[in-house]
Amino acid sequence: MFDKLDDLILRYEEVMNLLSEPDVANDTNRFRNLMKEQANLAPIVDAYKEYKACKETVDDSLAMLEEESDEEMRDMLKEELSTARKRIEELETQLKILLLPKDPNDDKNVIVEIRAGAGGEEAALFAAEMYRLYVHYVESRGWKVELLEADETGIGGMKSVNFMVKGEGAYSVLKYESGVHRVQRVPETESQGRIQTSTCSVAVMPEAEEVDVQIDEKDIRIDVMRASGNGGQCVNTTDSAVRLTHYPTGIVIYSQTEKSQLQNKAKAFALLRAKLYDLEMQKKQDAEAEERRSQIGTGDRSEKIRTYNFPQGRVTDHRINLTLYKLDKIMNGDIQEIIDACIAADQAKKLAKMNEEA
Repeated sequence: MFDKLDDLILRYEEVMNLLSEPDVANDTNRFRNLMKEQANLAPIVDAYKEYKACKETVDDSLAMLEEESDEEMRDMLKEELSTARKRIEELETQLKILLLPKDPNDDKNVIVEIRAGAGGEEAALFAAEMYRLYVHYVESRGWKVELLEADETGIGGMKSVNFMVKGEGAYSVLKYESGVHRVQRVPETESQGRIQTSTCSVAVMPEAEEVDVQIDEKDIRIDVMRASGNGGQCVNTTDSAVRLTHYPTGIVIYSQTEKSQLQNKAKAFALLRAKLYDLEMQKKQDAEAEERRSQIGTGDRSEKIRTYNFPQGRVTDHRINLTLYKLDKIMNGDIQEIIDACIAADQAKKLAKMNEEA
């Protein structure tokens, strides 16, 4: 580990030197890539420098203890020694986490798909509430939401909704939301006060660039049509809606949220690329079943990951056995505590696996 850390410090210094060169500053792409590398290396370098400083403190304190006879000074040195040793243990764990293999998709924007599951209209209402939950969460982080496609019901529900989240590291955070979300509550349409269980599925897919997914034009049928539903006069009176059919997979994408046919076509292709890329990721994960089982947030899409119980005001994440009694805040987008706990559990599993292999 320490050989690798020494190499990373050398690389960090090399990157910093390159960033100060005029030729690099004039090359926009190279400059951006080096800035990104510098940002990724900085936390590792800072932690390692602090680790080495603490090791020096331990050595100095031990040397001074051998020579010091004054009891007050010895007590002070022992306290300094104890603090440094404790910090060394913390930094060793932190460095191991920082050196864990990084998901290559972590820095990407994401496309999120929410689909109403079991529960009829109540499931569609829950899907719409989950969409609002994520919009509030994303906005609280200073990220941007862009609606791609929505199939709404007449009373405020959503059979399905697709949206893009643009923000640095969006996939590294939101990937833990993939799975089946379950709600338990008394529907407004229920006259006898019986609790109903409904579900919706959430799929979080990294945005795929054209270089990530090659789409053959022969495999695509593009249909244009007049938009339907709640769109306003401009949307409903022009052939602006676009439907893509991908023959090899049977995936059909329908986009009508924009007034321009070109914009709807661009959104439809972005969603199709993400879905095709996601299919490839799922195939790869199926081939590495053991690796997938050792992680949180990259598991089976049919797995029930969370329950939102309204009568008891609680939310339970079943993957990490976490229960929080702040349902109202969570439904308003306050999910950071859950995500942080998922990340910590994921890191702990990966560290345990790494220690087994060591």
